[in-house]
Amino acid sequence: MNDSPITRPDFADPSFLKRHILDTVRFYAPRCIDHVNGGYINCFLDDGTVCDYETKHLVGMTRFIYTFSAALLVGGPEKYRGAVEHGLRFLRECQWDHEHGGYFWTLKGRNPVDKRKLAYGNAFALLAASTALKAGIPTARAVIGEVYEVLEKHFWNEQDGLYADEASRDWSDVSPYRGQNANMHLTEAMMAAYEATGEKRYLDRAYTLAHSVMFKLLPLSGQLIWEHYTADWGIDWNYNKGNNKDEFRPYGYIFGHSIEWAKLLLLLNRVCPQAWLVPQAERLFREAVDKGLDRQHGGIFYSMSPEDGRIIDSDKRYWVMAETIGAAALLAEGTGQPEYRKFYEDIFGYCWTHFVDHTYGAWYQLLDASNRKYNSIKSPPPKTDYHPITNCITAISVWETAAGKSF
Repeated sequence: MNDSPITRPDFADPSFLKRHILDTVRFYAPRCIDHVNGGYINCFLDDGTVCDYETKHLVGMTRFIYTFSAALLVGGPEKYRGAVEHGLRFLRECQWDHEHGGYFWTLKGRNPVDKRKLAYGNAFALLAASTALKAGIPTARAVIGEVYEVLEKHFWNEQDGLYADEASRDWSDVSPYRGQNANMHLTEAMMAAYEATGEKRYLDRAYTLAHSVMFKLLPLSGQLIWEHYTADWGIDWNYNKGNNKDEFRPYGYIFGHSIEWAKLLLLLNRVCPQAWLVPQAERLFREAVDKGLDRQHGGIFYSMSPEDGRIIDSDKRYWVMAETIGAAALLAEGTGQPEYRKFYEDIFGYCWTHFVDHTYGAWYQLLDASNRKYNSIKSPPPKTDYHPITNCITAISVWETAAGKSF
């Protein structure tokens, strides 16, 4: 790695952020390229040893397409173009359901083993294709439109202004479960599709989703985002109760999602300015940090009980810290208040000390409350360090603009 863990770099220096992105991608490349089954290998230990050759998770697959595309956007080597095209081919040839449409959730090698269709996975397919198109991969354009049509036909509900979450392979059975998480990432993906194509329907959809979550869902749960809902979008306080570790549907108030929504509202305000967006983002961020900040060991706790405000999961997860970096940078830009610049420096410094692996590269996935690792699995199938990379890109856009440049 280029930077010593002893030396604290300038976290607001765009050249550092670009270098950190490329250093992170280099942990995965080229070892993640699967020359046997196609696509990418999804699971790695701290030193880069492969821990699972066969699992192909839709989220992990699409996030790799995103990360290689992002690397191209910040000046990464031209060979990453081939890595993006390699992933897009596998996505289309193997992960896509050629009989019923949509993407399989999980494969083993080239064989589908979990054939469900999830809006969350399609969100990342849309994000991946949009970022690939921005990086100059023309074949990605068709994927954007195709994913949008799948979402429109099978998940979208005009009356709700939100997407359903899960369907069976042939779309005959739509789960009554509703979740904010898929809608959050679809907001992100729709903004990316708009930036890539210039088509206003994607921006309109992103705005509708954000407005629905903030004005229909958030008032039901108070000052923080709740995760789980019934088919008519009433809060389900008991869904997955006691299961704090579910990768995609955890129980409790997840501080990182309120912070991530703050970031998305601020990004939306850049392209669709509205008077409510910045104040709402600031309220969400401050509420989550006030309740979730670990003032003893640093970082943000994972989750809080809705019943009594207890911290029910004190672990530190890489993605929560990364989203806090992006949100703090945007709040510094959007409000002009120096406290957010300081918070950005502090949280990045915490991550630099505890989450960034200065020996092998990339970020550790999970630490306990005292910032100790549980195991040597750095990157299980859904991870791929998309969160640190996308938030470094967000930070670059802030600090380059502040310096009078345009990223």
